[in-house]
Amino acid sequence: MGRIPYKWIVAIVFVAGTFMDILDTTSVNVALPTLGREFGVSVADIEWVVLGYLLSLAVWIPASGWIGDRFGTKRIYLFALVMFTGSSMLCGVATSLDQLIAFRILQGVGGGMLVPVGTAMLFRAFPPIERAKASTVLIVPTVLAPALGPVIGGWLVTEYSWRWIFYLNVPVGIATFLVGLFGLKEHREPTAGRFDLLGFLLSGGGLAAILFALSRGPSDGWGAPVVAIPLVAGVLAFALLIYVETHVPEPMLAMRLFAERMFRNANIVTALAFGSFAGLLFILPLFLQTLLGLSALQSGLATFPQAVGMILASQVAGRLYHRIGPRRLVIGGLVALTIATIPLTGVGFDTSLWTIRGIMFLRGIAMAFVFVPIQACSYANIAPQDTGRASAIYSAQRQIAASLGVATLATVLAEMLARNGGLADPAGALDAFQTTILVATVLIVVAVASAFLIRDRDAASTIHRLAEREDFVAEDPMPIPER
Repeated sequence: MGRIPYKWIVAIVFVAGTFMDILDTTSVNVALPTLGREFGVSVADIEWVVLGYLLSLAVWIPASGWIGDRFGTKRIYLFALVMFTGSSMLCGVATSLDQLIAFRILQGVGGGMLVPVGTAMLFRAFPPIERAKASTVLIVPTVLAPALGPVIGGWLVTEYSWRWIFYLNVPVGIATFLVGLFGLKEHREPTAGRFDLLGFLLSGGGLAAILFALSRGPSDGWGAPVVAIPLVAGVLAFALLIYVETHVPEPMLAMRLFAERMFRNANIVTALAFGSFAGLLFILPLFLQTLLGLSALQSGLATFPQAVGMILASQVAGRLYHRIGPRRLVIGGLVALTIATIPLTGVGFDTSLWTIRGIMFLRGIAMAFVFVPIQACSYANIAPQDTGRASAIYSAQRQIAASLGVATLATVLAEMLARNGGLADPAGALDAFQTTILVATVLIVVAVASAFLIRDRDAASTIHRLAEREDFVAEDPMPIPER
């Protein structure tokens, strides 16, 4: 591997690991009805195949930054790969629902560390001026995997067995492990500090409680004790976490990083944009399958052009970043995304699938001009020693945003279906879905407003036209407090 620049070795390992992680998550969702029939359990029971993994992610994502800094990013990333790949094999051979849930929890240990630790390695390998290039790498697994998941999952479940969804991870995981073993360099941070037990318990417990409540709220009702109690407990845990982490000398989560304006504002924009993205990605397959009667495979193929458009346009967005800067690209991308999403509110029973594919392709192009620049500028002023902690915060925020987006739209859909007579009334159900998509469009408009917080000068180190100016001084610099 000596001929390959190190940054591209990191990119290969990151893309493969992240792609495997996200693809597995979206593929499993397609297999849930089949799993319910095979194990002879109710919908409420089979949901724990997803919830168990989600809650395990919640525990390990916040801690991943400190763990990588303390024990080494290479060692922890390879450990995460082994955990994820080995647990995938165990999931594939599971003979009962209890076994499958237990192995999914183990899988979440690896999955919770893969993306944050991999992101930290990627942004350390690419210098600030090449962050736009790194962002075009980041976008491949985060967009392609969710789009391919339903397609591959539907095909495997239909033609073979649900077990192949998990077996598919094994060769990919082994190959990625070998590349990482011989190609990655070890990196530790001497300033990692001691293990913050209270911070670990509050962050993992609080995030798990909130994600659990968000996942159950649309189906059980937000006032149900099983939803309200963990939601309140999670919010209180996070409030206490903020106090604790800002008053201990060596915190698990470096809340002080939010004092840096670029990182703080980028997280706000990302949360709003990614929440609407994840929510609509959840609603559209339901619409295509329950109302239009498409199979899981046909539904996946109908929405797949969005990923194609995003990956193609990401190359253009990465090049324009250095000439235009993040502010105008993000604002323009979100405005274009709003315009491209509006036609989905008028999709009906007679709408051609090619029309839907065209809309999704245009949405993908617009999203590239949002996610590439926002990822490129997020870490612009984050010091290398803080990159691991920053990536853990960024990953946790995206997980919450995705869950909140799905929960919001699922709640709107459930309420509208209840008012309109449910799925038994096709016209009423169509109106419910169209109203829900309209709410998703409004969420994008809110993201547009937040994008005005972005300042090009705050991301100067990542933009050629500003970084090359010797006389450049950042406007209103906001230094990050020392550890």
